[in-house]
Amino acid sequence: EVSNVELVKKIAGAWKELPASQKQVYEEARKTDWQRYGEQLAAYKAQLTPAQATALKEERKKRLAKKRSFRKKRELTVLGKPKRPRSGFNIFVSENFQESEGISPVAKMKQLFDAWQKLSNSQKQPYLQLAEDDKVRYENEMKSWESKMVELGREDLIRSGTQRPKKKTAETAKKAETAKASSHEKKAKRKLKKSEE
Repeated sequence: EVSNVELVKKIAGAWKELPASQKQVYEEARKTDWQRYGEQLAAYKAQLTPAQATALKEERKKRLAKKRSFRKKRELTVLGKPKRPRSGFNIFVSENFQESEGISPVAKMKQLFDAWQKLSNSQKQPYLQLAEDDKVRYENEMKSWESKMVELGREDLIRSGTQRPKKKTAETAKKAETAKASSHEKKAKRKLKKSEE
């Protein structure tokens, strides 16, 4: 009738009360098991192909990275890091998600995405304005949180002064493409000129 937690506590208490002479039997069994495990692991690794061994190492690295990432996110949550600002689309979805009942969440998101695409700029404007307000909220909360982290001696959690490069808009991408093309043309002309000389 005892829960698992209570059972483990009782066993731990009994273990602490055991004299060293009685513990020795269990310690020897543990050492024997550990040695057998080492031998089995070595035999398993020996039968792996180099590709399988590499794949296992990569999988282990990914699992460890995922675990570290999860721990870091949990730590940031515990430390009260502010939530990132929402985009205009996120706000639109949160306001309209319940309206499209009776279909799966994936279908709801697809329906809302299509609806967002069909909205005119003037219809999107209130959501975009709310998103801008949320950015301001986020920046203010982050400044406060970062100063708190400095007080706690956790400078490692503070954003660096450099900001990530912004995504290229269609217009800047087109300008870069045009500049690249004209650069290629100039190089080709120079090569042609050199070959003529």
